[in-house]
Amino acid sequence: MQIIYEDNHIIAVNKACGELVQSDITNERTLVDEMKDYLKNKYNKPGNVFIGLPHRLDRPTSGIVLLAKTGKALERLNKMFSKRGQIKKTYWAVVNKRPPKYSDTMEHYLKKNKEKNKSFAYPKPVPGAKYARLTYRHAASLNKYYLLEIDLFTGRHHQIRVQLGTLNLRIKGDVKYGFPRANEDKGIHLHARKLEFIHPVKKNNITIIADPPDDIIWNEFMKLFRANKFSPVNPV
Repeated sequence: MQIIYEDNHIIAVNKACGELVQSDITNERTLVDEMKDYLKNKYNKPGNVFIGLPHRLDRPTSGIVLLAKTGKALERLNKMFSKRGQIKKTYWAVVNKRPPKYSDTMEHYLKKNKEKNKSFAYPKPVPGAKYARLTYRHAASLNKYYLLEIDLFTGRHHQIRVQLGTLNLRIKGDVKYGFPRANEDKGIHLHARKLEFIHPVKKNNITIIADPPDDIIWNEFMKLFRANKFSPVNPV
């Protein structure tokens, strides 16, 4: 657990692949449990500690999880995450093919299959499906892998994984959505890289950035990033 931002109202963690954010049928220890223990010990708090979770990350995904330390902050963050445009979410994804365009906006209708714990994309509305939108750009390349930077405008179940899959782009390690083999850590190369928003209480601009996990592929892309060798946002 790596804490990357904290004030009196909110706290942000760079979640590791495989870390469970909130409890499920496995009853395993969660990120929320860890955060409660952290606050209890750091501030020597007796009794129960409040931690609110306004959003989630899939278990195999790494990156920023934003949590609320007060009820007021949680209420406001819940509203901000539910309204498009109030929180800008940027992800990095390592895929197995070069995308068909340098950048593009993708719109689909996603329907979740609870039995399979998968979502499926449709070009037009179907019963039970929810509108999904993202924009990707091809940021960098290695010999076999390609890094996409993704702005996520809606937060649907497995949205990035499903929508990229419609282009036959498979995220490294994501066997559920068609990549041929799992990563050793059972995670996938999808990372919540950046959150940008107005602080829910103090009202100042907040930008939180999380570095990807320490592995060979991510490290090579980070070398390119630090050397300013990513493709420009708006190429001429």
